[in-house]
Amino acid sequence: MSQELRLKKLRGSGGSLMAQVTDAQQTKGNLGGPDLFLAPIGRLDSDKISKYTCNTCEKEFEGSPKIDFENPNETVAENLILVERGQYICTECGSTIAEYRDFKKPDEMNEVGLANPIEQNESSSFSDFDTFTEPEATAQQEIVSETSPMDSTFKSIMGMDVFDEKAKKIGVAKQVGVDSNQRVVLVISDNEGNDVCVKWERLGTVGEVIFLGKGSTETVQTPKTEAGDGLRCQNCNFDNKPDSKFCESCGTQL
Repeated sequence: MSQELRLKKLRGSGGSLMAQVTDAQQTKGNLGGPDLFLAPIGRLDSDKISKYTCNTCEKEFEGSPKIDFENPNETVAENLILVERGQYICTECGSTIAEYRDFKKPDEMNEVGLANPIEQNESSSFSDFDTFTEPEATAQQEIVSETSPMDSTFKSIMGMDVFDEKAKKIGVAKQVGVDSNQRVVLVISDNEGNDVCVKWERLGTVGEVIFLGKGSTETVQTPKTEAGDGLRCQNCNFDNKPDSKFCESCGTQL
């Protein structure tokens, strides 16, 4: 494969940039559509970036955005280590242009095993969904009276990348709901534009990304949202906020 550099547009969740990339990097950034994405490529040398666009500023800037990264070397699953994670940040407003994660298998000959379990506190556990029972009316009143402000550590999983047991990206988390059997499911948008339901108990580790445990997914066909509604991106099928001007997932103008 040629090592010749070519100037290409790379998209992120909050903008895009123009950079000199190799054929191998182009292959990484191609997720099956006409656009190239920055997240699968990872960290680029700043001198290879000629300019970038920030969706928040709605402006184009010369040069490279700020690149922040860290090397946690964190084991996120059996035979899978998160080597590096980073962000491309607008130098004008501080908004995130794109994020990336770099994973490595210590043993390339073997497959990735189960994801590490979710860290849970004693008062709340996702596994409790299997044994959840409807509380009595008096108990409901006690729960209401004991409500408290949302924990500052709360983090939404909507928009997170979802990986299967083999560390292959299968889509983006879209919403949490209940299916026809009253089971809690996570709905993800896959690369084909379909909505895929994943049983809640199949979730493994939830951190910077979502790793699934063992199980199966169910593909369901849902009506397409018209572009004029300003919610669903026609490029990646991600549901955005009603007032969004650009897709929060792929950066496409809505």
